[in-house]
Amino acid sequence: MKKGFLLCLLFFSLFSRAQTVFGYWYGYANVKTSGAASNYLVEMVLQPEKNYVKGILNYYFKNTFRSLQVKGSYNASTRQLILYDVPVVYYGSTARLEVDCIMDMTGILRVSQAKSVLSGSFTARPDYKYTCTDIGFNLTLNGDISKKDSVLRAISEYKENYQVWQPAAEDTVVAANVIPRKVVNYVIEKQYSERESVVTNEIEVESDSLRVDVYDNGEIDGDIISLFYNQQLILFNQKLTHKSIHINLALDSNKSSNEISMFAENLGLIPPNTALLRIHDGKNVYDLRVSSTLERNAIIRIKRKKQSAQ
Repeated sequence: MKKGFLLCLLFFSLFSRAQTVFGYWYGYANVKTSGAASNYLVEMVLQPEKNYVKGILNYYFKNTFRSLQVKGSYNASTRQLILYDVPVVYYGSTARLEVDCIMDMTGILRVSQAKSVLSGSFTARPDYKYTCTDIGFNLTLNGDISKKDSVLRAISEYKENYQVWQPAAEDTVVAANVIPRKVVNYVIEKQYSERESVVTNEIEVESDSLRVDVYDNGEIDGDIISLFYNQQLILFNQKLTHKSIHINLALDSNKSSNEISMFAENLGLIPPNTALLRIHDGKNVYDLRVSSTLERNAIIRIKRKKQSAQ
């Protein structure tokens, strides 16, 4: 009898623990309107406080990344979570005109043997209800992460290594325009020559003129890079952000291939040093994620696609 009681107690203890809303959540949110293809990538850490819930909400939208402290309430009986006054970028915003909607995030926790899901909507506050459309979300709990510090670390490492944010070409904000001519920095050139150089990407393009936009691939953590083009330094001491470093390059037709090399001047807060290079050839767009370290340079090899015989 006593043994059976202890087993029941253990079962209910594990079951109630499995129904927690606290931890690391990740997933997508979509605007609730016909014809809208506006997706938000959402990740959230929640922790309990006395009489309320607090946490960190991160989301990506187009070329925007936001990290916010959030506060609200959780009703364990109804499994309803409410986070108040969350500023969410309006889905019709552009980089030139970015507008926030102040919204409440309301979700219901649903638990199965396979996973825990938090689903609901961002709903506009009264002052914004005639402008801002509801945004439905569906988040999944990562049950392997239990401590706040490891959760926050996991978010940073996820963004550094598995970035899913994609900058919209028409919304690109240019942080710097670079004229691709040789510049001189003897220290960087020497260090570059001493490191191993590895070809990490190869592409074939359909034009001799390329537009290259360089972004931080993950969390903005202080990554600083130099770029070489065909072994000549064209850019140094450039900090990566979610704003583009814009470069126009002309292929050297005398070479069988041209190369862009990324040199890590540091590792930022989260190694390795990672970048997203978006290369346009006039017809196609190539999104290439590149990582370099203090021992290795990363090279993108570019070849001109052969013209088909008419």
